[in-house]
Amino acid sequence: MPLLHFHLVEGRSDGEIKALLDAAHEAMLEAFKVPRGDRYQIVSEHKPSRMIVEDTGLGIPRTGNVVLLQVFSRPRGEEANALFYRLLVERLEADCGIAPSDVMISVVENQDAHWSFGYGRAQFLTGELGGKKPE
Repeated sequence: MPLLHFHLVEGRSDGEIKALLDAAHEAMLEAFKVPRGDRYQIVSEHKPSRMIVEDTGLGIPRTGNVVLLQVFSRPRGEEANALFYRLLVERLEADCGIAPSDVMISVVENQDAHWSFGYGRAQFLTGELGGKKPE
């Protein structure tokens, strides 16, 4: 946790996708201070005609290397989110050759009760993870 869902235009190799996922994980570890084993990543690949990512009128150029990332997470705060945005684009550019203009990120915040990591239990609420302690 957090859960990172990447939307990519199809065509990247397995090695390119692994580099992208590794770079994102490192950025997340630094910005959100989560344990290294907190790694939940999904990649969805789309035909070019099935993925339209425009610039909201900001004049941001996009290419076929565009990455749309949805981050589902407990609240992290504005500073941690901003740090994650910056670290992610820096690492994706350095490690994967993806231009910062090709990276769009949306953070969807949720609460402890919205997570179950298995066994049908809300581990943050039961105290099995660093959330609330059982009463």
